Formats: sequence, structure tokens, C-alpha cells
Amino acid sequence: MPRAAPARKAAAGGTARNGRGRAAPERSSRAPARARGTWRWLRWVVLLTIWGGVALGAVLLFLIWDLPRTDIALSATRRPGVTLEAADGRIIANSGDVHGQVVRLRDLPRHLPAAVIAIEDRRFRSHLGIDPIGLARAAWVNWSSGRVVQGGSTLTQQLAKNLFLTPERSLRRKAQEAVLALWLEWQFSKDELLEIYLNRVYLGGGAYGVDAAARLFFGVPATRVTLWQAAVLAGLPQAPSRLNPRVAPDAAAGRAVEVLDAMAETGFLTRQQAALAVEHIQIPPRPSRAAGWFADWVMDDLADRFPGNADLVLRTTLDPRIQAVVESRLDALLAGPGARANATQGAVVVMEAATGNVRAMAGGRDFRSSQFNRATQARRQPGSVFKPFVFLGAMERGASPDDLVSDAPINLGGWSPGNGEWRMRGEITLEEALAHSVNTAAVRVLQRAGGPREAAAVARRFGLAGPFPNDATLALGTGEVTLMELTAAYAAFANAGLRPVPRGLASARADGRPVPIAPAAATRATTPEQAARMRAMLQAVVARGTGRAAQPPGARPLAGKTGTTQDFRDAWFVGLVPGAGPGLVIGVWLGNDDGAPMARVTGGSLPARLVREIAAGLGGDARAAAGG
Repeated sequence: MPRAAPARKAAAGGTARNGRGRAAPERSSRAPARARGTWRWLRWVVLLTIWGGVALGAVLLFLIWDLPRTDIALSATRRPGVTLEAADGRIIANSGDVHGQVVRLRDLPRHLPAAVIAIEDRRFRSHLGIDPIGLARAAWVNWSSGRVVQGGSTLTQQLAKNLFLTPERSLRRKAQEAVLALWLEWQFSKDELLEIYLNRVYLGGGAYGVDAAARLFFGVPATRVTLWQAAVLAGLPQAPSRLNPRVAPDAAAGRAVEVLDAMAETGFLTRQQAALAVEHIQIPPRPSRAAGWFADWVMDDLADRFPGNADLVLRTTLDPRIQAVVESRLDALLAGPGARANATQGAVVVMEAATGNVRAMAGGRDFRSSQFNRATQARRQPGSVFKPFVFLGAMERGASPDDLVSDAPINLGGWSPGNGEWRMRGEITLEEALAHSVNTAAVRVLQRAGGPREAAAVARRFGLAGPFPNDATLALGTGEVTLMELTAAYAAFANAGLRPVPRGLASARADGRPVPIAPAAATRATTPEQAARMRAMLQAVVARGTGRAAQPPGARPLAGKTGTTQDFRDAWFVGLVPGAGPGLVIGVWLGNDDGAPMARVTGGSLPARLVREIAAGLGGDARAAAGG
């Protein structure tokens, strides 16, 4: 019994001994094994770390090897383009992409960036470029609805995609987007990222950036957009083409309501403010395509006037209000009385007499169906609308409006012009002969002016290029002119004898920098005294002659001249509309592209009526456009 106690003690102590009384080597054998296991795990950790780094590097290399240079992409990500603005700043046309001015966050109304953040990325200020919470929320919503309803991309990811990547849909491109988003967040502050986004995001209609879109869709710079306009702009990045306010105004308005609701949910607006903004949503009507003729005319020689590849923003002379009046009156006339009289086409030019600024232009009935500009490209016989240059030539040689001329029949080598419904009186004054467009008297006046060569020379001084025949038929307008040439020529009668050069550009900016545009100087076509005498004679045409239908009731007396060609193929009226300064000139042509005769349409009928309706429709705008 006494011997057993040590044994139990030894056993209790946990140390076994062998038969010789030595301790068993259990502890020493376990230590190396444990050490070998530790080293084995360390070796795997090191290997996994090395190979993991290699794999991660390979993945990163795979993602970034074909990425564009970020410095180049940030400095030049858009194609050069041309933007045409109306006289009031509204965008009327563009070639290439539409670019507005670069806007600073501090200059924008607070509701514009707030609207973008509310609908696109509410956690923009807190995430690091990738938003796991947003991704999880989008995944849950999409899974719950059974279709893709929300995207998980942050605003920074969208910016990375817009700046650097193609629209390709793939996992690799999505991973590249995430890498670039992290790089952008590291490179720029949140305000800088938001500012870049607002200036670069595509918003439909060729517009890049909020300023271009605000000008295109609302006619105002981004610094002046209202709350509901900001909501419309903020809603566009989701689907710029489908939500384009010009193409789908109802869809754009519906998306704006969603943006306003999101702004209320984020606390930027109260529910009452959001509801009030919804009531004010009113998408502007889509601008007419008829201004396309004006745009084509203005952009015809831009390559020569503005060499290089800078983005051009060109402020034009077009007045949208006058343009709208011209389009509506021309369309109504051609659809009604014009259709009954087989007049299928027309052209109108409205010009400031003092400057040559073209305020409105319609080169035909529908720009979408025909881009041929009948105001600038069609050369037609002017008929009696050419006679003022014949009569002026005679007066410059000493004749007076009160001088008498015979209206009797005349025969020149077998050619004998008729006088239509005019009843012969024997002797009439030059003023009366012009007022009633008496052909036989006009031929005799041509002879007093020195013949057809001298009359053609007078016409060329007024900018009419011809060609002109070298015979007496020139007195009846058998040469060829364009409506634009005639309108500018008549402007000299209102502008003290100075003929302005037709002008469509008022100012220009290239890459945001002003570019000087030197307007062509007006040329002296005749003396102020002779211009005043001719203007008085043209007033007689409207007061008591063939142009009576052009006078609007209750308005100041108009001046102008009618013109009708053989077989009623062309009908003209060019009128001088009084206003501040020399006023406006309205030129009208009606006819058919194939030269088919109209049903007895004269210059004193439908064209004079159209001038009257345009002048009446302008009202105060005519005085404002003429410098009032």
C-alpha cells in the first residue's frame, strides 16, 4: 500500500515513466509536430497571399490593359459640333453634339444638383464610388418585381462609364466601371465629381451637360432652370431618347413627377412643394422643323468662316415668334385657298431693312418632305416685282413720278405686251403706271431708262445677279432672281438707298471664347432722295393699286409691289412694313416646283394677302424686330 501512493501521484501529475524510472518522451514528440503544423499553415498562408496577389494583379491587368488614358478622356470626350441659337438664345438646330457652357456647382440653383442626387444616387455623399447598400437594394427590388427596375450603379460609376467606357454590357465592363469609379473618388472631391457629371452627362437630343439640355428643351441656361425643369433634366439620364421632352413630353413629365417625389423623400422638398411643382410642369411645344431652311442657309459656309474643329455656338438673327407667325400663315394659306388654286409651294423671307438681319425664313411648305430652299436656291422670273428697278433707272436719268407716259398698245419687232384687265387711259403718271403695273407703260419707261442694259445695271447695283435678257421683255421681269435677293434689294428703298447684305449670324463662340463677326457693310444702291421717291411710289401700289390686299386694317400704310409671271406660274409680293427705323421687308413667292400654272393667282391676290396676315400677326413684334 505505501508503494502505490507515489505511482498514483505520478499518474495524477500526468507524467508517465518507463520501467527504468525515466519520464516518457510524450511532450518532446508533440512539440515538433505542432511546430511542423504551424509552419505548414504559415507556408500555405504565404503561398496563398503570393498567388492571390498574382491572381488579383492578373485580374486588374485584365481589367485595365485596354482602358483609355484618363487624362485624355477627361479633357476631350465629345465630338466637336455646331449649335445654332435663335436671337433669344433658344437652340434651333445643331450639327453633331450640342454643347452648352461649362457650369459651376456654385452657380447652379440648389434644386438642380439635389434633383440629380435624389433620383440617381441618394448615398452619393457617403459612399466611396461603389455602394454595396444600393446594390443590395436594387437586387432585392429587381428580384421582387421579376424584372430590372433599379440599377445599382452610383453616380460615380455612371460618370466613369460616360467618360471612359463604351455602352457594351458585360461583366468585364462592369468591373472596369467599378475600378474607374474608385479611381475617380480618389482623384476628385464629391463636388468636383458632381460638377463633372452635370457638365458631361448625355441628356438626349444630342445635348451633353445640363446647360446644353436646358437651352435645347427650355430655351434658358442651366443657371436659371426652375424646380420642375430641374426635375425633368434630372430624370433624363435613365433613358435620354425615350424621355426626350421634344419626342415624348408626357413621358418626360411623368419621370419629372418621380424625381420630385424622390426629392421629397430625401427631405430636400416638402410634399406640398413637390405637389406645387408638379402643377407647374409644362413641356414647351416641339419647335417647328421649318427653321431647318434657315439653319442650312446659315451653316452653308461655316467651314470657310470658322476653320478648325472647335465647338461652335452661333447666335443667329432668327426671331422664333416671327418664324412661328410665318410658318402658321403660310401653311394655312397653302392648305386652304392655295390648294384650291393649285399653289402647292411657297417661300417667305422677313428681313430687317436697316441691317439685313433675317428674322424669319420659310423655304417651302414642309422641311421634312423637302429641304430645297425656295427662298435662296430657286431662281425664278420675278414678273412685275422687277419694275421698280426699271422706273428707278428712268428717274435717275431725270424722270419724275409725276411725269406722263402712254399706256397705249406697243409693238416691238412683233412683240406686243398686254395689259391684262387695265383699261387704256392714254396718258398716266409714272407713279400710276407702277401702282397699276401697266405693262405697255413699263416698256416705254424702260426706253427712258436707257434700255435693258442700263436697267439690268441698276438691278445689279441692288444685288440682283440675273441673268437678265437684253431686250424689252426685261421691263416685265423676264430675268431670274431669288426671293432673298429681291427682299434685300427692296430693303434699300426703305433704308435710304443702302442695300444691306442678308445676314443670319449675330455672334459666335468657339470653345466658349467669343469670335468676332464683322457684318458686311451695306452698299450704296441709290441716293436717299431717289429711295424716298420710290418708297412713295410703292406706297401708292398698296394704297390704290395692285397691292391693296396687302394693307392690314388700321395699320400704318405699307409699301410694296406685286409680280405675276406668264400663265400664272409665279406670284410675288415684296412689302415694306413700317416700324422703328426703316422697318421690316417681307418677301413672298407662291407657285409650283415643276412650274405648273396656278389658277389665276396673281401677286396682288394670295401673296399680298399672305403679307397682310404676316404683318398683322407680328403686331408689336414687327416694331421690336425692326429695332423698336
